[in-house]
Amino acid sequence: MSQLKEFRMIMDSIKSVWKKEKKAALVMLIGVNGSAYRMPGTKMMMAEDAEMMGTISGGCLEGDIYGFAEKAIQGGTPFIKNYDLSDNEIWSLGIGCKGSLEILILPAKKEDPFWEYTDKLISEEVEFSLVLEVPTGIKSLVTKYGEVIGDSEYLPSNVYDKALKSLKSQKRAEVLKWEGRTFVIDIIRPAQKLIVAGAGKDAIPVVELAAKAGFAVTVLDPRSEFNKERFFPSANHLVELPENINPENVNDAWWVIMNHLQSRDEEALHLALKSNPKYIGVLGPVSRTQEMIENIGEDLSICEDIYSPVGLDIGAETMEEVAISIVSELMAVRANSEGKSLKGKVKIHV
Repeated sequence: MSQLKEFRMIMDSIKSVWKKEKKAALVMLIGVNGSAYRMPGTKMMMAEDAEMMGTISGGCLEGDIYGFAEKAIQGGTPFIKNYDLSDNEIWSLGIGCKGSLEILILPAKKEDPFWEYTDKLISEEVEFSLVLEVPTGIKSLVTKYGEVIGDSEYLPSNVYDKALKSLKSQKRAEVLKWEGRTFVIDIIRPAQKLIVAGAGKDAIPVVELAAKAGFAVTVLDPRSEFNKERFFPSANHLVELPENINPENVNDAWWVIMNHLQSRDEEALHLALKSNPKYIGVLGPVSRTQEMIENIGEDLSICEDIYSPVGLDIGAETMEEVAISIVSELMAVRANSEGKSLKGKVKIHV
């Protein structure tokens, strides 16, 4: 599974290269064995004159990959490059991740309508499956409604079925083999919606870090003098009282409630509970949250589903440290992880 936000940056970079009358390629990590810096589905853009956007390995392989991307771009044909990062005698890079990587380099030709369709789906912020056959470069898009865009005539029915089914559960790009052919299926999903209720000073680093972590953040606070772009440039702004908001308009969101005013926290919590939340975290001691639950007429048993106090226990004290604690918990829950130390873990990230 890949974030739509990251793919949008890649597509914007490709279009920018096209405007300069240059050629570009989509570079995608399609296979990992062992530990690696990024997961399968990670993408970047490489273009003529060594222009790049994104990262596959954290910076240690991109220069070498570009040499192969340059050939693929000039030849107009896809290319597969494999790296065994455990072989330091060959690479002499001292790379910390000791896995093996398989990378697809796919030329992105301006005249190919496939990229226009891809850009359209990205701009609409809808989830879809990206299906690539390797090494041929045959490519298709499968929407959640079952529509196939691209090289549909070359897409086997069982691969189509898998691409459609994966929209519900896939967490990273997968490889599917069928009758001697190899397909990569990658689900592109919009960012999770996060509502930060409260525009206090301590909300600023929370919003900033959450946006960097890939959440689509909205700040909910009726105070227009605080809830504005000057303080929260990476967020949308909902300048309204929680009681005046239709729960359907904030449906399926993640919530961090941190108004520092209990009555407004209660209003926000009441709204969050009515909007089919994916996560609710409340700043402050659990006793305060329990009191809020009672005040809004809810059963105390729901406290088991609320993250209170919000954040991971990392000894945070300053506003910035608390923000790291909160966003770390958001990331851990999103990844279905317990948020434990990596110490002693054999495989990292994958």
